[in-house]
Formats: sequence, C-alpha cells, structure tokens
Amino acid sequence: MDFRALPSGPVTLENVTVPACLLDQPGDLVRTSISLAGGRIAGPQNIAIDMGGAMVLPAFVDMHTHLDKGHIWNRAPNPDGTFDGALATVAKDREANWSAGDVRRRADFALRCAFAHGTRAIRTHLDSIPPQDDISWPVFRELRADWADRIALQASCLIGCDRVDLDGSFRHTAELVAQSGGVLGMVTYPVPDLKARLTGFLKLAEKHGLSVDFHVDETMDPEAETLRLIAQTVLETGFAAPVVVGHCCSLSTQDEARALDTIALVAKAGLHVVSLPMCNLYLQDRRAGRTPRNRGITLVHEMKAAGVNVSFASDNTRDPFYAFGDLDMLEVLRQATRIGHLDHSDPDWVNAVLANPARACGFDAPSLAEGAPADLSIFNARTWTELFARPQSDRIVLRQGKQIGRKLPDYAELDDLMERQ
Repeated sequence: MDFRALPSGPVTLENVTVPACLLDQPGDLVRTSISLAGGRIAGPQNIAIDMGGAMVLPAFVDMHTHLDKGHIWNRAPNPDGTFDGALATVAKDREANWSAGDVRRRADFALRCAFAHGTRAIRTHLDSIPPQDDISWPVFRELRADWADRIALQASCLIGCDRVDLDGSFRHTAELVAQSGGVLGMVTYPVPDLKARLTGFLKLAEKHGLSVDFHVDETMDPEAETLRLIAQTVLETGFAAPVVVGHCCSLSTQDEARALDTIALVAKAGLHVVSLPMCNLYLQDRRAGRTPRNRGITLVHEMKAAGVNVSFASDNTRDPFYAFGDLDMLEVLRQATRIGHLDHSDPDWVNAVLANPARACGFDAPSLAEGAPADLSIFNARTWTELFARPQSDRIVLRQGKQIGRKLPDYAELDDLMERQ
C-alpha cells in the first residue's frame, strides 16, 4: 500500500525533496513545492499538502531490456550461472517455446511490473534470429499499441555479428525493423571480418533511416575491443544517427591508458553508453567454487568525465542471463550506486535513469518543469541514504496527476507456460 493517499484533483505538494539537477540548480537535493493540475505540472493550487520531505522524481526511462526473454527462469534456469550457460539455455527455450502467445504474455507481465514501479518508457531487444523475427516483431507492434498511453515502447533487433548476413536473411530482418519503427541492433565480438560487417551494418541502417544499438564486449577478456572498432567505424563512415553501446565490460579489465584512449574515441564518435550493472555483476567473472574478483561494470565515471552520455538500465529479468529483477528502475539506480560507487561523486547521477536514456533513445525527456506531464514517483525518503536503504515498495506513482494502483502481477499467472519442453 502506498505510504499515503493523494487527492485526484489540482493540488500543491509542499515540502518535497527534489534532486537539484532536475531543477537546473546547483548542489545535491533541494526542498521545494510541486503543483499538479489537469494532468500536468502547474502553478500553485488552492489545495496544499505537506509531504514531509518526500522525494519526487519524474517517470523512469529503461533503455535496455529483454521483454521477450523475461520470466522464463522456472522452465529454463541457467545450469551454472555462466554467460555460456545462459546463451545455450535461452537458445533451447526459444526454439521450443517462443510462440507469439508465449512472448506476448510474458512481455505484458513484465510491462505491468515496470508500470507499477514508475517507468514510462522502455527499449527492449528482441531476439531476431529467423524465424523468431517474424514471430516477435508483430507481437511487439501489438504491445506497443496496447501500452501506448502507459509506456512508450521501442524495440531493437538482437542477433550475433557472425549471423548478420548482409546479403541474405538479415535484410528481411532489417525491413521488419524499419516497418516497425525500430532500431537496428547487433551483438559484437571478435570475428575476423568485423570491420567489414560493421561498415555494412551501418550502411544498411542508414539506408532504412535507423539508429543502431550494440551489445558490446560482454566479457572480462581485455583483448575484446569491439567498442574501439565501433567508435572508429562510426567516425570513418560519418554515420550520423544515434549509436548506443551496451555492457562494454572488458574495458574494466584493460590497461588504464588503453581504456582511457578508447573512451576518448567513444566521446569523439558521440556514442551513447548504457551500463547494465546487475546482470553484469551476476554473470561476469563467475567460476565454480571461486569468489568473483571483478564487478563487470564498465568505466562509467571515466566515460562521464569524458563527456559521454552514460545511462543505467535493467537488462534481463528472471531469465538465464539474470535470475532476479523486476524492471524496477529504482532498484537499478540503487544497485548502480553501490556497485559503481556513485555516492561521493557527481550529484546528477539520477539523470542516468531519466534524461540521459531519454536523449539516447529519443524518448520525451522526463521533466519537473511547469507544463510537463504529471508522471511522477514519490518516495517516503528525504535523502539518498533513506531512498536507497529500503526497497520503497510503498512509493506513490502518479500518471497524469492521478495515483495509480500498484498491485504487482502474480507469478502464478505464468504457471501454465512454465512446463519444460
């Protein structure tokens, strides 16, 4: 149950705490008032409520998820918790179970979770190895239409770079993506002809007027440097549409000078970086009987200092790549703060789950400015330590100024889908 009930009509929320960066003010947190009327943030209203310092944030943006994979753990658990175990398990489950009905029900379940937690915009990756592309993309279009007034949805195709046949089936996938208003996506890892594949991939994206989104160097191997090659190729080709790169784990294991030089290239190329700290912490540096030494998170502080647009996102949810999660962006920000030591750092890291991902993806920017949609999350916390110390399961979520019901869907809804094939 939410920590308090709010009136549904025009109201001024007095004595709320807001990150100063969201008000274009210096410092960390400020006390202020926020007024709501007509579904938008407005000028002062006649009815006022003292909120006791409760923290207010605009709706979250989750720019890297896998709605098509979500919630299969009960039928497809990772046998050893490794990255290779996840790849093999998902491939087997996809071939056996991913019908349109299966994908749609699990994705809708995940969207209801995200909505209840206060997220307004999501980009999902869709496994697009044929024939799955012809199954999942129509489902995505249906979901996007169904959820249009609650969550803005984007999708990016997901396929390994060695499977990207630029003269064959991938052209059909790219046409599906373009017809669906999607994003052209690919997983990069060291293959002998990667430079040629990247160049052709960007040309295909340019032909269809698409932005691109890469899964990059999701490994602790310091020799994996496809991030560097992506930046170089974008610069050489002059590719002008937005380019997102996710994971970039190997950067954290490379020589400092080499890593910083790569980051300089990333900044020069204007790449947008999304870090997935929970999934990377779960999978990377995992060996049976051995305590992990590395966290897997990419060099977010160094990237931010270089002027790179850095975001955090959920990634996988209750599937072989990550056994946990609920598409709760507050959890993402909390764990990113702990894993990446965002505390005792710049005071504007909250934008990594708000304005930064919106800019990377082209979503409407979350805002607390007068006239902006009154899509807010209100937390019973007055400071960062109070916010992050508890799960905030009693948060208030407003959409168009109205308090929504936040009952989470029951896992039992999916029980009939969980029989192992």
